[in-house]
Amino acid sequence: MRLALLVAVARNGTIGRDNGLPWHLPDDLRRFRALTLGKTVIMGRKTHESLPGALPGRHSIVVSRDSGYVAAREDAEVVGSLDDALGRARSTEVFIIGGASLYAQTLARADRLYLTEIDADVAGDAFFPRFDRADWETIADEAHYADDRHSHAFRFLTLERRPRPPRGG
Repeated sequence: MRLALLVAVARNGTIGRDNGLPWHLPDDLRRFRALTLGKTVIMGRKTHESLPGALPGRHSIVVSRDSGYVAAREDAEVVGSLDDALGRARSTEVFIIGGASLYAQTLARADRLYLTEIDADVAGDAFFPRFDRADWETIADEAHYADDRHSHAFRFLTLERRPRPPRGG
């Protein structure tokens, strides 16, 4: 199973504000759909509640520490931990789609990052964890410019984790 993080992030690390996306990038939403269709998506409770609707065609798993939490939509399964979520995944590539806490828990375990890098500093209250780009190889890079449909210029990046050196010596 490949663990992938899928995230749109501003230059200053912002990934969200007021439980939503602080930008308008329709092509990013289209990419999200294309990448995740037919796959397992894992998200935190706040991310689940922020979605405008169900994610049809995906196996949605919500991670919540609240044992009494009931998913906002019937299409989602609720589990108590990330390990439980990974154990229930049904696809060869599993996507972490937010929020900040799940990204922080999974970044060190991820094999691939699908980043939308937004060419702007954006005010926010949720942030992607810092990471060392030297640990990752860029395997795809596609630039997009701001236009009448997109509030900011952005890039679609696909990063693969470089092989880790063996431990010990």
